[in-house]
Amino acid sequence: MNLRAIEFETYAAEVLPHTAELWAGERAQDRYVEQTGEIARSGYGRRHYRTVGLYEGDRLLASFKRYERTLRAGTGRLRAAGIGAVFTPPDLRGRGYASAMLAMELDRSLSDGIDVAFLFSDIRPQFYAQLGFVAMPSRSFSLRADSLPRSRVEVWSLDDRDWIGVQRCFELGERQRSWAFLRTPLVWEWLRLRMRHGSEHPESIETNLVVRRRRAIAAYVLGARAPQHDAFILDEFGFVDAEAAASVPALLRSAAGDLRRVIGWLPPENTREILPHASVRKRTNGVFMAAPLTPAAKRWVKVASDTNVDGVWSTDHI
Repeated sequence: MNLRAIEFETYAAEVLPHTAELWAGERAQDRYVEQTGEIARSGYGRRHYRTVGLYEGDRLLASFKRYERTLRAGTGRLRAAGIGAVFTPPDLRGRGYASAMLAMELDRSLSDGIDVAFLFSDIRPQFYAQLGFVAMPSRSFSLRADSLPRSRVEVWSLDDRDWIGVQRCFELGERQRSWAFLRTPLVWEWLRLRMRHGSEHPESIETNLVVRRRRAIAAYVLGARAPQHDAFILDEFGFVDAEAAASVPALLRSAAGDLRRVIGWLPPENTREILPHASVRKRTNGVFMAAPLTPAAKRWVKVASDTNVDGVWSTDHI
């Protein structure tokens, strides 16, 4: 058995028809294939993303997607490889192919200079724990929209010209955290492409709002209105300073509108304090897990898991 990259045309023909039921959501099969291809052909996709298969001869036994990111831990940098869409054809399940595939990938990643592998588990975190992945703090929150103040600032819908300001807000906030995934221009392109696809929130309405200070972006909120859940789903927010941070609850209230709740992943450190009292619970899906491959990554995992502070936005989700 060996690992090798799968060309997109082969992946679309041999894998995507089987995974559509799991990950296409409300998208039609052809739309699911088209959008997956857009990610592969994007600037980020060409440099930092590939589909990989475990083969025996010419037979595909299992597959996954691999993404490259950089993680800042304190003043250091860790090369990170994200793993997603782990799939074994139904007639081959129960034979250990996925376990063998991921073990081989971890060995190869270490040889390639990767410090840490990570993933977001929707089912059976224990399966990944047996391969060396550690479950990191992963919680969700829910709060009543009417517990948020009504806007005393002018709120605007985010447009394409605002993204530079959004990136500045994010970078300022990221500096205040003990660790975070860094975002290059290509990562921002990938994030925006996935938002346009709407794959994270099917049947919801993308709702991104900003507060301006003169011509600059002072604060922003990214998310989607989901009437079927009577909720606004928060993906991320950011701000440039304490004064701008005070406007975030009003932005969330505006985003929720007549919906009853604001829900989402619990924001990372130094940002969650902005929210009023909320109901918090462990997530059963999208559980963030990391497999340290080098001593530096092992030190980061120990500190990050022991502090019991959530460290990722849902926009980091693979």
